[in-house]
Amino acid sequence: MTIDHKLILKEVGDYVFITLGLILYAFGFTVFLMPYEIVTGGVAGISAIVFYATSFPLEYTYFGINVLLGIMALRILGWKFLSKTIYAFTMLSFLLGLFQQLMPVDENGHFVKILGEGQNFMSLILGCTMTGSSLGIVFLNNGSTGGTDIIAASVNKYRNVSLGTVLTFLDLIIIGSCLLIPQFGDMLQRAYMVVFGLCTMVIENFMLDFLMNRQRQSVQFMIFSDKLQEIANAVGTKMDHGVTILDGHGWYTGQERKVLCILAKKNESTTIFRLIKMIDPKAFVSQSNVIGVYGEGFDEMKVKIKENSDK
Repeated sequence: MTIDHKLILKEVGDYVFITLGLILYAFGFTVFLMPYEIVTGGVAGISAIVFYATSFPLEYTYFGINVLLGIMALRILGWKFLSKTIYAFTMLSFLLGLFQQLMPVDENGHFVKILGEGQNFMSLILGCTMTGSSLGIVFLNNGSTGGTDIIAASVNKYRNVSLGTVLTFLDLIIIGSCLLIPQFGDMLQRAYMVVFGLCTMVIENFMLDFLMNRQRQSVQFMIFSDKLQEIANAVGTKMDHGVTILDGHGWYTGQERKVLCILAKKNESTTIFRLIKMIDPKAFVSQSNVIGVYGEGFDEMKVKIKENSDK
């Protein structure tokens, strides 16, 4: 049995970046959101609501709910999906507790508001920018923080409902529940918390989508050169990348010629340009963004095929 060292290194890299993302999440949540009693969606939001209302440790609620959800979803999703999820919510529970221990407190035992009194919205922007970015880092490295992600994945497996729809619906219920908790003050104060909670959804989702789309953005190269074969060989061997040669016809010259077509990730663009310039500095190159590329080496077509009801 041979050991795939590249696979092992990739797994180790995933866990390293997932951990870094979780550290960023715990820092942003503890330092900027908790002192101002800002509510978010997901299990972290449920845990925060319980903490604000009862002072019960947030990390215990977060860990307990995730364990229950993990047990219920184990048969549905399997160990492969849940392995990194279990690591993520266990580590995040520890980090949330750790950062709370490190946070300075005032004479009343409340967390110190780093930005000062009345800076709730600015603190929300900073905190959610960090938590949303951290979720993007975790997801890009094949991880998940668990919580409502587990519920959404379970629903998506049996119903043709997108993950985003399920998560949004659950987050609205969690944030809206603040209206029913008298410990948060009168109805105006509770409505204030709900509005801030909805803002957290917008900012976190924006940062998450920004990171995910930026990483997955693809480009298309159309290359016209007298040294197409050398360019194709360089791209194929040095980058282990697929290359397509198309037949072209020059309108002005009336001559037949070959055109090189390459679909690549945007972060590979500089390397491709460098290879082209090294081989043929006079090559004519067109680069364009593409909405989506699906197939081997790119994104998966995440659509469900309706079963044929005809028998």
